[in-house]
Amino acid sequence: MTTVHAVLPDGIDDPARPSGGNIYDRRACTGLAALDWSLHEHAVAGFWDRPNATAFAALAGVVHAIPDGAVALLDGLIASTAPEVLVPEASRLRLVVLVHMPLGDRPPDDAARTREGAVLSAAAAVVTTSAWARSRLLELYALPADRVHVAHPGVDPAELASGTATGDALLCVAAVTFDKGHDVLVDALSGISDLSWSCVCVGRLDRDPAFVDAVRRSSAAGGLGDRVQFPGPRSGAELDRSYAAADAMVLASRAETYGMVVTEALARGLPVIAADVGGVTEALGHGTDGIRPGLLVAPDDAGALAAALRSWLGDAQLRARLRRAAVERRESLPDWSGTAADLAAVLTEASR
Repeated sequence: MTTVHAVLPDGIDDPARPSGGNIYDRRACTGLAALDWSLHEHAVAGFWDRPNATAFAALAGVVHAIPDGAVALLDGLIASTAPEVLVPEASRLRLVVLVHMPLGDRPPDDAARTREGAVLSAAAAVVTTSAWARSRLLELYALPADRVHVAHPGVDPAELASGTATGDALLCVAAVTFDKGHDVLVDALSGISDLSWSCVCVGRLDRDPAFVDAVRRSSAAGGLGDRVQFPGPRSGAELDRSYAAADAMVLASRAETYGMVVTEALARGLPVIAADVGGVTEALGHGTDGIRPGLLVAPDDAGALAAALRSWLGDAQLRARLRRAAVERRESLPDWSGTAADLAAVLTEASR
C-alpha cells in the first residue's frame, strides 16, 4: 500500500460552496483510496480568497507534520500562493501540485505569477486537468516537460435529458463571478429578447456580491424579467433535475482550464454553447462523425454569443445535429476511475 498526504482547502464537501475543483479533489481522493492508497487528508482554512498570515501558519503546521520522504498532493489553490512555506519543504517531501487554474492566467499580477512559478519549479511533479493547462504552465514557467502531467476530470454516467422541440430551455452552471462571464451572457440574452427562451443560472451568489447585483440590474434593465433566474447553488438530485429540464448548456466564461460542466452537460446529451477559452474545446470534443456537439464563440463578445443562441433557437436542423453529436460524445467521456489511475501513476513516479 502506498501513502499520500492530500492537502486541501477546507470545505470541499460543503454543498453551499460547489466548484469543479472541489468535486475533482473529492473524486480524486475517493479514487485513490479505491486503488488501495493510504490517504491522509489535511484540510487548511483561509485559501478561498486572499490567504493571510493565519492561513500560511496553518499550512505550515500541516506540512511540517508530514513525515520525511512522504508524498504530499497539494491543491493548487493552496500551493500556488505559498512558496515561503512549501519551497523549503521540497527537499524533505515529494511535493505534487494539482493545478486547477494557472495563476498566470488571472488578471495580471507579477508577484502572484512569481510565487506560483517558485512552487511549481520546486515540486517533484505537477498535475493539470487539461492538455491546454499543461501547455500553458510550460509556457509560463519553463518547467521540465516530463514533470508536468494531465489527469482529465471524469464525469458520472447520467440519464439523457429529453429536450424540447423548441430548444428554448437554457442552463448555465457556474458561480456568478466576472470570470464566468454572466454579464456577457445577460447582454447576449438581451440581444435575443424577441425570441422565446428561458435561462436558469445555477451557481454561487456569494463570491462577488457586487458583481451579482450588477448582473441582476443589467438583466432588469434589459427587460428580461423572470426569464433569467439566479436560484443559487444546486447539487445532487436538485442539480440533476436542472440538467434534465434543459435543452442546452450556455457558458460565457472568460477563463476555463477545462470546464467540467461541459462534460456534465454532454453526459446528458446536452449540446453546449460556450466561449472558446482555455480547455473548453478539449472538454467539448466531437461526435463519432467529427461534428462538434455545440457552438463556440469568441470570449467577451456578447454579440457573437447572441448570434450563436439565435442560430440554436431558430434552426431545428442545427439543434438535431448538435444533439446527435452530444449523444455520440457522451460515449467517449472520461470516467473518474481513469482520473484516479492517471493521478496514481504520477504519485507513484514522484515517490521514487
